[in-house]
Amino acid sequence: MNPRLLFWVPAALRLFLVLFGTGLLWFFWGSIIGLLAGLLVMVAMVVIQLHYLYQLSGWLDNPDSTKLPDGWGAWTDIFSRLYRLRRDDEKNRAELSEWLARFRQAMSLLPDGVVIMDDVLFLEWCNPAAERHLGLSLERDKGMRVTNLIRSPAFIDYIILGRYEQPLTLALRERKLIVHIIPFENRRQILVTHDATESERIEMMRRDFIANASHELRTPLTVINGFLEIAYAQPNLDAQTRISHLKLMIEQGQRMQNLVEDMLSLTRLESIDYPLRPERVNIHNLLDQIQQEAKALSAGRHTISLAIDGPDINGSPEELQSAFSNLVSNAVRYTPENGNIELAWQQTTSGVQFVVRDNGIGIRPEHISRLTERFYRVDKSRSRETQGTGLGLAIVKHVLLRHNALLAIQSKPDQGSTFMVKFPHGAVCDAQEVI
Repeated sequence: MNPRLLFWVPAALRLFLVLFGTGLLWFFWGSIIGLLAGLLVMVAMVVIQLHYLYQLSGWLDNPDSTKLPDGWGAWTDIFSRLYRLRRDDEKNRAELSEWLARFRQAMSLLPDGVVIMDDVLFLEWCNPAAERHLGLSLERDKGMRVTNLIRSPAFIDYIILGRYEQPLTLALRERKLIVHIIPFENRRQILVTHDATESERIEMMRRDFIANASHELRTPLTVINGFLEIAYAQPNLDAQTRISHLKLMIEQGQRMQNLVEDMLSLTRLESIDYPLRPERVNIHNLLDQIQQEAKALSAGRHTISLAIDGPDINGSPEELQSAFSNLVSNAVRYTPENGNIELAWQQTTSGVQFVVRDNGIGIRPEHISRLTERFYRVDKSRSRETQGTGLGLAIVKHVLLRHNALLAIQSKPDQGSTFMVKFPHGAVCDAQEVI
């Protein structure tokens, strides 16, 4: 049945009852009483309708499903429908609020910056990444023109030209940003910022690494190829010259092999697929072996001492041996003949530390901060004479990072250097563990 017809049936029935009652009173007590009673009933019904209209008007000022009044007669159905509509509306609003909260949370976690602007570039919303990239503050800058907040001629030109098909590369606040504007709807625009600073740094490191590796390999390859060409062109070379050439080729081949091995070690240490598997490291055995290797490298030209006064640690024995050996071999290479090299394993208030101290040529202060860079050499000619690859301290840095250790360097030119590897308390083995 039609809902509108169902609405009119009760109203018509109530009107019929009023008229019927009026007629009965008219029949038994006369027309005046009957009409007066009917008028009073009609007035009462009108007052009731006005009362519900007043309640409806008050509710519409502050619609809330829990405050909707109960009705009588046709108002029961009206209020019931309003209640359902309001509950559906509140449910939809709650869902929209939840989705909006999720959207803002997702936008807040994005590494890229997102700025929402209107058609005249006034700031409506931005996420924390955009605040960091562009120096904005949503609380302070909301409603302000973005071109007044981002003072960059390149950015303003990008806005004015309106060629948003290609992103803009922008140097801002010591960052390299890739900025892209995306129009959407009729009166909104999205400004997206991507911080490419780290990517640019990694790309520069990659280019430098390839250039340096190529440069380091070029010299030994040139030597080897040159001697091979001589051997091919002059098959009757005397034995002494041929032996001299072969000796130099072996040295250059060993240099290339050392370089390749160091590069592979660095790649392995940097790989996320190569996790650290710590175990107890017998410090006495490890440092005794490193001391013997240092004495063999020194060939009696230096005095090398070792003092151990500290517990064992947890770590990778192979990686720690590589790191410690690099530090000790550097001390041997850069300490003149008859110099002293002191190796020490010490317990400190902050943990334990490995110390390599020499009285060698020393390092000027401006070089110390860059010593762990790949292929960085203080003296390139001396490094080649000592057969260094330029990757030893880079390997040390990555090994120590994997062991939560720190490298401290103290040095004075012509007085010597001290390299200290500091391990935290967490690396120290429990004294009750079985060796």
